[in-house]
Amino acid sequence: MEDPEVPIERVQEHIEHHAHMSKEKWVSAVALSTAILAALAAIASLLAGDHANEGMLNQIKSSDQWSYYQAKSIKSGLLSSKIDLLKAAGKPIPEGDETKLDEYSKEQTEIREKAEKLEKNSEALMASHLILARSVTLFQIAIAIGAIAVLTNRRIFWGLSLALGAGGLVFLIGGLLH
Repeated sequence: MEDPEVPIERVQEHIEHHAHMSKEKWVSAVALSTAILAALAAIASLLAGDHANEGMLNQIKSSDQWSYYQAKSIKSGLLSSKIDLLKAAGKPIPEGDETKLDEYSKEQTEIREKAEKLEKNSEALMASHLILARSVTLFQIAIAIGAIAVLTNRRIFWGLSLALGAGGLVFLIGGLLH
């Protein structure tokens, strides 16, 4: 899975250009805050992609385990049918068949537990991915609003940018702790 894209390079360059040209000091603070937001967005993007990839890999491994479980189930069913037919015909059951049937049952339990564990891990990773993707989105919006603040020369937009950036940071931390 690809990492969520963070197309903010042009916006960042534009803000830095205005910061160098502007005589107002707050514009430089906007440039600094958007640079920090861009770095956080990049981190959140990489983490979101990593969590999505790991979640998908665990889901694939879980699927493999369920296929293995099914194979053991088929073998067990065939062996059980063989034993039942031999008993019904009054013929002797080959040595080790009943032991093998017990082995299949134990193996199935272990395989099922492993598959379920991988599924839960996958779900947790995908949930973290979703939280981190929200973080990236908020950081990107915050950066765009920072550019609007510089272009319109209105500090209120910078405040909104910082608030959205704080929200992105909350989601970033939440995604890491999830």
